[in-house]
Amino acid sequence: MPIYAYRCEACGFAKDVLQKISDPQLTVCLSCGKETFKKQVTAAGFQLKGTGWYQTDFRGGTPPATGMSTGPMEGQKPAAKTDAAEPAAAPAAAPAAGASTSA
Repeated sequence: MPIYAYRCEACGFAKDVLQKISDPQLTVCLSCGKETFKKQVTAAGFQLKGTGWYQTDFRGGTPPATGMSTGPMEGQKPAAKTDAAEPAAAPAAAPAAGASTSA
């Protein structure tokens, strides 16, 4: 149910009233009793959050945001980068030819 703002033009009394859309508009002031209670024009009290609400969310190109971070989580260090130009680790030295491995 929407909340409507009312204000009395005679005494200035203001009140927010929870009413059905089909309920009749209030006209009698709850404070002074005069029939000068008028409904005020106010801004809408809701927000559209998340994806899928806007026309631009479904146009081609990038998919809608998921809210998931792609970077490291807070408190974690980023993974060390490996440089492709660095030489690979040297293979283990093979025993010399003719050397005996028995003891």
